Amino acid sequence: MSLKFPAASVLACALLTGWHIPTLAQTERATGPSSQASQAIPAVSSQHQALPPAVEAALLRAKVPREALSAMVVELDAPAKAATTKLAYRADEPSNPASVMKLITTYAALDLLGPAFQWETPVYFDAQPQDGALRGNVYIQGTGDPQLVLERLWLTMRRLRSMGVTVIVGDIVLDRSAFDIATRDAAKFDGEPWRPYNVAPDALLINFKAMNLRFVPDMAAGVARVSYEPPMGGMQLPVTVPLAAVATVCGDWQGGLKAELAEPGRISFQGNFPSSCGEREWAIAPADPDGYAARAIEGMWRELGGKVTGTVRDGRVPEGLKPAFTNKSLSLAEVIRDINKYSNNVMTQQLFLTLGLQASGRGTWESGRQAMGNWWRSRWPQLTPPVWENGAGLSREERVTARALSGMLQTAWASPQMPELLSSLPIVGVDGTLRRVNTASAKGMAHLKTGTLRDVTALAGVVNSNNGKRYVLVGMINHPLAPNARPALHALVDWAAQNAPAIPSTVAANSGAVTTKASTRR
Repeated sequence: MSLKFPAASVLACALLTGWHIPTLAQTERATGPSSQASQAIPAVSSQHQALPPAVEAALLRAKVPREALSAMVVELDAPAKAATTKLAYRADEPSNPASVMKLITTYAALDLLGPAFQWETPVYFDAQPQDGALRGNVYIQGTGDPQLVLERLWLTMRRLRSMGVTVIVGDIVLDRSAFDIATRDAAKFDGEPWRPYNVAPDALLINFKAMNLRFVPDMAAGVARVSYEPPMGGMQLPVTVPLAAVATVCGDWQGGLKAELAEPGRISFQGNFPSSCGEREWAIAPADPDGYAARAIEGMWRELGGKVTGTVRDGRVPEGLKPAFTNKSLSLAEVIRDINKYSNNVMTQQLFLTLGLQASGRGTWESGRQAMGNWWRSRWPQLTPPVWENGAGLSREERVTARALSGMLQTAWASPQMPELLSSLPIVGVDGTLRRVNTASAKGMAHLKTGTLRDVTALAGVVNSNNGKRYVLVGMINHPLAPNARPALHALVDWAAQNAPAIPSTVAANSGAVTTKASTRR
């Protein structure tokens, strides 16, 4: 087993999130009284209802009507009462933000929980180890840690071994009761249940409920050797797959494997693997996601030389037991960096449920929505609250207005949490989901969260201009051809990076009418 500790967490986030999946996305404490936030959100006049020429041109090329766009650009660091709005186009029209919704969830977590917040995963014994044997049960209690990835699972099991436990003469009991959510059909969103971005949250979320399959050609043997991480107990996993004919191009090598992934506890390949691909990796979410934690924990325990005479099963920690040890998560500030840089859906949903758990003692979708709603109303009573489903943007129902999101970002800019939030966002042309974006003026100049669904493309964050001014920028396009219009949002970012020059009057005349009905919006 090869853990490659420095890269394991990054690999998990980069491979297991929705931002790079073509099928889904052509792909993707209180800061002050609300009156202060209100002063920072300028009024809008009709002169702002226009679009920069480059944005208009990009929408025209994409065959997307301007009414599909909602946008707002506001200058930061200006006097509170100054007219700082540079652009407000259909800013009060609710739009689906896709993964830009993660901005709201992560800022709420920083504001309510603090950047140093950590999740704890305690481990309990109901007997004391003697001569290498623990004659009783081991209990592992999940509290929603979003990043209990491969290497941290290894460390937890290694800690158990270091306490003198080799044989558990009993069961390993998994307490996942902190979250109370119904079982979800992983195929419901887009019909692809094996895609890791579709996995459901879990109080004991192990490695994002995903497996990493590695294929290494062995020309002499005529096979590709297959390895799996994490090791999984109770699964039938082939260790080789035949190589394709020598002249076979790599192409759609995943389709060529003809993998059968629907049967719980088993993976098989009916096809072959082209040697021209070289070494490849494939992240999948195996069938039976509810059984994933038990299989991963059993597999890791046995990999480390441990034995268990009973089973690995769900249950509750008995009252009165004290933890033998506790595995603490990374800090919230570190966790949200992976969420926003790589647009990790399940980590965001873990965070959303944690907000509900911390507020009410129950981690449910409803308690998460209630916590978010209460937080929003306490900060921005004058702004239209978003519509939340799961807080991650992997939703057809979530909505927010450009004005509301802009107002939140303006408050965030003046808050103590600003450095943590800003540093979590992808940098244009540098890293995360924006590393391949090349714009005329904004490379390295903007921290922006991306959002992409089948008919949504969106950007929001902070842009530094070439003369030192900073702007909050929000742009959302809802239309069946939205992904084709991504250059329009890039043009909007460039316009802000060029210090948001005045929009010519001819453009203002052409785009001054604001359509109140969004016929293209889902």
